[in-house]
Amino acid sequence: MQSKGYAVLEASKPLVPFTFTRRELRPADVAVAIEYAGICHSDIHQAREEWGPAIFPMVPGHEIAGVVSAIGSAVTKFKVGDRIGVGVFIDSCRECSSCKAGLEQYCTQGMTGTYNGYERDGKTVAQGGYSDNFVVDQDYAVKIPSNLDMAGVAPLLCAGITLYSPLKNWGAGKGKKVGVIGLGGLGHMGLKFSAALGAHTTVFSHSPSKEKDARAMGADDFVVTKDLDTLAKLPKDFDLILNTVSADMDLTPFVDLLQLDGTLVLIGLPGKPYEINTPSLLGQRRSISGSMIGGIAETQEMLDFCGKHNILSEVEVIEPGYINEAYERTVKSDVKYRFVIDTKKF
Repeated sequence: MQSKGYAVLEASKPLVPFTFTRRELRPADVAVAIEYAGICHSDIHQAREEWGPAIFPMVPGHEIAGVVSAIGSAVTKFKVGDRIGVGVFIDSCRECSSCKAGLEQYCTQGMTGTYNGYERDGKTVAQGGYSDNFVVDQDYAVKIPSNLDMAGVAPLLCAGITLYSPLKNWGAGKGKKVGVIGLGGLGHMGLKFSAALGAHTTVFSHSPSKEKDARAMGADDFVVTKDLDTLAKLPKDFDLILNTVSADMDLTPFVDLLQLDGTLVLIGLPGKPYEINTPSLLGQRRSISGSMIGGIAETQEMLDFCGKHNILSEVEVIEPGYINEAYERTVKSDVKYRFVIDTKKF
């Protein structure tokens, strides 16, 4: 299948128009006419080879929203015309305990990324969603509720599920107190989900100017973190705090805000290991944990939840020719709150 998109031809070079061929449909595959593709900060890291050796040419993109254009002979999950989403991975071993539990993102043999890697055959290079079409096994795609705007849905396939999963796993809801560190592409989704689940939600941000947006998205409290002494004056009664930022930072003041058996979940990826004051963990049996995206079933659950509560990512829709500038603005945190490419313009 002929595809048009944008690719990085070598590390740290600008993205350029790119034509390539996707595989023919296998019996369980669906073809997707992509309508929107989100720009995730991890796309930039990989395009610039900041996370280790990469495969070029690279078509990034793992926040994909589109419509089914064709189906393989054995497909039962989708039909032509269905609204469909594809996220961070497109396959897994299907046999390990994680896969069988619906936690494909933790596949013990390693999940197959949507791009910058090889498919399970070890030969086919996976190319991502900055393009006009896609091919994926039906078991690794999800249905998009009919009432949701497709542009706002695209980032839900990564940013959305990345925040929904830990909130559900650690029981966020009514009677719980949740903190979200950072109000960016990830953080604003954590805020929306936490508020919709009924938790008392506090946003921690170094940007006072974001308070108005945070309140509008459901924040009960907003704490400016430029002066960490401010945190020491807060009640130590949080059940769960989600760290969505990737900057190097001192976690101890936030751990100290947790009540007995509270958990700080790491979601962002910093440039170097965190340091932590051990007595802060011991004192109230507090925990530090991590969470990575979600499985296919949970991603579908998340989208259904979004459909019920009319939750979307806050996006700035761009044309393909603006991708390189969008990358620079993303690095500078100059977007509210996610760039989405109108892939119908390829």
